Amino acid sequence: MNIVLASNSPRRKSILTEMGLIFQVKSPNCDEKLDDDKFTYEKIENIALTKAQSLNNNEDLIIAADTVVVVDNKILGKPKNDQDALEMLKRLQGKTHFVVTSVAVVYKSFVEVQSDTTYVAFNPLSDEQLLDYIKNFKPFDKAGAYGIQELPENFVKAIDGNFDNVVGLPSSVLAKMLMNMQKKS
Repeated sequence: MNIVLASNSPRRKSILTEMGLIFQVKSPNCDEKLDDDKFTYEKIENIALTKAQSLNNNEDLIIAADTVVVVDNKILGKPKNDQDALEMLKRLQGKTHFVVTSVAVVYKSFVEVQSDTTYVAFNPLSDEQLLDYIKNFKPFDKAGAYGIQELPENFVKAIDGNFDNVVGLPSSVLAKMLMNMQKKS
C-alpha cells in the first residue's frame, strides 16, 4: 500500500518517519482558507478531510492534518509578518490556550477524521523576548506564530495533552486511526 502525506510540513514528515512509516509527500490541491476566525472542531476537521480528499485516487492511503491555535475561542492562523507574529504571541503570553489538530485518513471507502486537543500555558513574557524569538526562528509557517519544539525554555509554563499534537500531528491518534482502517479493510 502506498502512503501519501498531504502536507509539506517538515514537522509532520518527521513524525511519520518516527512512526516508521514509508510515505510520499504531495501538496494538497484545495483551498485551506477559513470563512472567519471563530473556532469549531467541524471547521478544522473539514479542512483536514478536504486536504485528504483532494489527493484521493482510490488506491493510495492518504493522511492529512490541519492544526490551529485557539485563544479566546478565536483561531490564530499563520502570521503574515513580524508585527502580526508579535501581536499573536502577545495574545498568548501569560495565558492558557489550546491547540487542535484534526487528522483525516482516506483509503478507498475508508474515511475517518479525528481531532486532538492540547492545552498550553505560556509564561508572561516581555516584548523583547517575543521579538527575539521571532527574529531567530521566523515562525511564519506556524499557526499561532510559534513552534512548540523550538520555543525557549522559559516560554511554556505547562502542557496538558499530547506534545505531538502541538507539533502538528498526534501520532497516537493517527496510530489508532490506522488500526481502525486495517480492521475495516
